[in-house]
Amino acid sequence: MSVLSSLVWSVADTLRGPYAEAEYGSVILPFTVLRRLECVMDAHREAMAEIVAKYPGEQQRRTHLKIATRTEDSAGLSFWTTSAYTLEKALQDPDNLAENLIDYVGGFSANLDVFKSFGFENVIRTLDERDRLAQVARHFDRIDLSPDAVSNADMGDLFENLIYRFAESANDGAGQFYTPRDVVRLLVDLVYAEDTEALRDRGTVRSIYDPTVGTGGMLTVADEHLHGLNPEASTALFGQEINPRTYAICKADLLIKGQDPSNVRQGDTLVVDRFEDRRFDYVLSNPPFGTDWKAVESDVKNEHERGGHGRFAPGLPAVGDAAMLFLLHVASKMRDVDETGRGGKAGIVLNGSPLFNGGAGSGPSDIRGHMLENDLVEAIVALPNDMFYNTGIATYLWVLSNSKLEEREGTVQLIDATGLGSKLRKSIGSKRVEIAENGREAIVRAFNGTESENDDAKVPAKVFDNLDFAYWTVTVERPLQLRFECNLLTISAVAEHKTLGKIAGLTEALESFGDAPYLSREKFNKELGKHLGDQGVRLTTAQRKTLWQAIGVHDEAADICVYASGANKGEPEPDPALRDTENVSFGWGGHAKTHVALEETVQAYFDAEVKPHVDNAWIDWSKTKTGYEIPFTRHFYTYEPPRPLDEIDADLERVVGEIMTLLREVES
Repeated sequence: MSVLSSLVWSVADTLRGPYAEAEYGSVILPFTVLRRLECVMDAHREAMAEIVAKYPGEQQRRTHLKIATRTEDSAGLSFWTTSAYTLEKALQDPDNLAENLIDYVGGFSANLDVFKSFGFENVIRTLDERDRLAQVARHFDRIDLSPDAVSNADMGDLFENLIYRFAESANDGAGQFYTPRDVVRLLVDLVYAEDTEALRDRGTVRSIYDPTVGTGGMLTVADEHLHGLNPEASTALFGQEINPRTYAICKADLLIKGQDPSNVRQGDTLVVDRFEDRRFDYVLSNPPFGTDWKAVESDVKNEHERGGHGRFAPGLPAVGDAAMLFLLHVASKMRDVDETGRGGKAGIVLNGSPLFNGGAGSGPSDIRGHMLENDLVEAIVALPNDMFYNTGIATYLWVLSNSKLEEREGTVQLIDATGLGSKLRKSIGSKRVEIAENGREAIVRAFNGTESENDDAKVPAKVFDNLDFAYWTVTVERPLQLRFECNLLTISAVAEHKTLGKIAGLTEALESFGDAPYLSREKFNKELGKHLGDQGVRLTTAQRKTLWQAIGVHDEAADICVYASGANKGEPEPDPALRDTENVSFGWGGHAKTHVALEETVQAYFDAEVKPHVDNAWIDWSKTKTGYEIPFTRHFYTYEPPRPLDEIDADLERVVGEIMTLLREVES
C-alpha cells in the first residue's frame, strides 16, 4: 500500500512550484477518486451507455444498471456518467482538455455529487491556468485502480494514507481524519464477538453506522468482516461527516460498493443528527481527541435542556472536551431491543478523560452514571500508548450493548491490553506501535472468556459490578470554634480591610478591649456591643460577621459557635475552613451496593474512618452527591517495591566518586 500511495502522491513533483505544499491534496484527492470511479466503470461502459440511452429516468437507470452489473463479488453499480470521456480520451484533445474533463465530471449521475465538495471544476481550471493539467491527468491515467488491482479495503487504505499526507503537508492534525486499521479491526472484532454465530445465519441483514465517518474506513472493515463471516449477508452502511473532502471520498467509496449514496450525509453530528429517526445494529466511531465544542455550545445546551430522551439529556461535559458528547450520541443510536432479545452494539475510541474526569454531581459523572445504571457498558479495553498518528496518549475502546448476554448483565469487563503493542519498523507520525493479529485474537479471547492455558499471550481482564464504580461524595463538617483577641495584629488587619477599615471609630472600639482573649463568640459579641456603643459605632449583622471572620482564629479550646436564630437555632455552626469531603463507595464495608443503602453505608464509613480522628465532626446529609468513575489504571496497578537501601547507597557512592574524580581533573 505504501508503494501505491507513494506512486499516487508522486504527482506532487509536477505540482511543486505553481502550488504550495499545503495545496497538493486538493488536487490529488479528487483525481484519485475520479480515476477509481473510471476504473470501476471500465468493464461496464457498454452496458452503461445502453441503459443511459434507453431509460431517461434516474431511478430506471439505477435499477437496470445494478441488475446489469451485478456479480458474485459486487452488488452492481448505482452510478453512471452520460459523458463519453475518460482521462485517456480527454487527453487526446489537449487544446480542450479542461473543458473535456469538466464535461466528464459533469456527466456523472446526480447521486454522485462528490466533486462539488472538492470544488473540482475550479481545480481543473486552476491546473489549466498554471499549465499543469495535462501532466496531472496523464499521471493518473497511468495508474491502475481497478478492483482487480486494488481491493475495496486497499482503496480505503489508500484514501486514508493520502488524507494523512495531505494533512501532514498542510501542518494539520492528520490523526483526526482516520483511525489506524489495527485499531479498527480490533474494535470491529470486539463488537461482533458475541454475534459471530448469529451473523452466519441465512438471510442476515445488518445496518452499520459511523457518526464521525471520515473516509469510511471503519465501515469498510466492518462490512468486509461481516461478509467474511457470511458472504450472503446484506449490509446497509451509514455515515455522517463534517469535513467536505473526507465526506466526498466516503460517499464515492460507498457508491462503488453498491451502497445507497443517501446513507452518507454531511454535517456536524453534535449539531444535527442527520439520521435522527434511525437506530442501527452496529455503531462505530472514533471522534477527534481533545476537541472542544465551543462552536456548537448553544445547540448542544439547547438539546440538553429539552431533556426527555434527547441525546444529551443525561449531562454535559466541560466545553473543552467533546468526547463524552460523542459517547452519548453513539449510545443513543443503538437499535432498540426486539422481541427476540436482539438489540444494538457499539464501539467507540476515547482518550482517558471520560473514565474519571469530573467529580460527583458533575456532567461527566452524570454521563457515566447514565451509561452504568442503564447497563450499557459491556467492556473497556486499554490500548498501548503511541497507537495513533497524532497522539501518544492513553486510549481506550468502549464496547457498548443494550442487550447483554445474561451472564454479563449488570457488569463491566476491563481489559488491560497495554502490554500487547508491537513496535513498527518505522513510525508514522506519533504512531510507533500496532496491535498485530495474534494480539488482537488474544484480546478477543479475553473478552469472550475463552482463554486457555496454552495461549501464548495472556491479557489481564477483570469483571466488575456496575455499581463498583459508584460512590457518594459526603460532606463532613466540623464546628466553628473561634478565639477573639484584639491585639495590634488583628486591629491592624481590621484597619486595612477594604470595608471594615472605612467604619469610623471601629479600630478605637477594638483598642479599648485590651489584650485578653475571648473563647466564646457570644461573650465577645456582648462586650463588642458595649465598646462600640462607647464609640458611637453601629454595625449591621453582615458587618459583625465580617469582623468575626477578620479577627477570629480557630482554637479547639474555644466554645463551639451555634446558630442564634432560624431553623438551625442552637445547632453547631460549621467552620467552612475545616469542611472536608469523603468519597464512600457503594457497598463499602460489605454493605449492599444500592442507592437505598446510602445512610447505612455512609454512617458506617463515618463511624469507622472519620469519627475516631475527629470526634466532634458530623455529616451534612443535604450536600451528599452520587458520583461515578472508572479508575482503570488503579485496578491493574502492580506494586513494585523500591530498591534496597544498600543498592541505592552503593550507586550514590559510585556517582560521588565519579564527580570527585572529575573535580580533581579540573583542579589539576
